[in-house]
Amino acid sequence: MAARALGLEAEAFPLFAVHPLRWEAPARTEVDALLLGSANALRHGGADLARYRGLPAYAVGETTAAAARAAGLDVVRTGTGGLQGLLVQIDPAHRRLLRLAGRERISLEIPAHVTVLTREVYASQALPLPGALAARLRAPCLVLLHSAEAARHFARLCDSAGIVRSQIHVTALGPRIAAAAGTGWAGLAAAPTATDAALLALAKELCQGFTPGS
Repeated sequence: MAARALGLEAEAFPLFAVHPLRWEAPARTEVDALLLGSANALRHGGADLARYRGLPAYAVGETTAAAARAAGLDVVRTGTGGLQGLLVQIDPAHRRLLRLAGRERISLEIPAHVTVLTREVYASQALPLPGALAARLRAPCLVLLHSAEAARHFARLCDSAGIVRSQIHVTALGPRIAAAAGTGWAGLAAAPTATDAALLALAKELCQGFTPGS
C-alpha cells in the first residue's frame, strides 16, 4: 500500500457498498469521448464498455485514468480539481460526451460547445459504522476522505455513534470534500491537488505532529 511505503500505519474501512446498475449504452457513433468521474464507472460498467474501446476519455483523477486505460480507453486528459474544471479543457473535436456516472453524483455546468449524455452505471449503498473503525475513532487519529458523499456520511456516522469530532484529524482529496465533512474536527485540511500522492503527503506531514491511536 502507498501509505505504508511512506511509513504510515494505515487501515481501510469501506463506508459504501457499490453495485452495478442496468444501463442502455449509446451507439459508439453517437459518442466522441467519455467523461469519467469515478473508477467505479469502469469497475461496474459491464460488458458494454467494450464498445467504446479506443475512444478518448477525460478522467477526474489518476485512479480513474488508470481504470480507463485498463478498459482500453485513450485517456487524453486527467483532472486535478474535479469534473467541472475538466470540462473547460475538452478538445473542441469532442463535442458529444458520454458521462458514465453513479446514481449519486454532482451536477455540472455544461459548456455551450459540448453536449453531455449521462448514463448511471452504478450505485453506492451507505454502510453502518464498522466496529473496528468505531474503536479507532475513540482515540486521536487521522482520517482520509476521498469523496464528498463519504465525508458527509462519515460525519453522520460519528455523530450517531457519539464519537467526539475534536479528537479526529480529517484530510480530504480536495476543498469541496473537506467542506462536506463539516466543522468541529481536531483538524481539517485538503490536499493541494486531487491526487492520492498529494493526499498521502499531506497525511504524512500532519502525522508528524501526533501519533494516531495514542
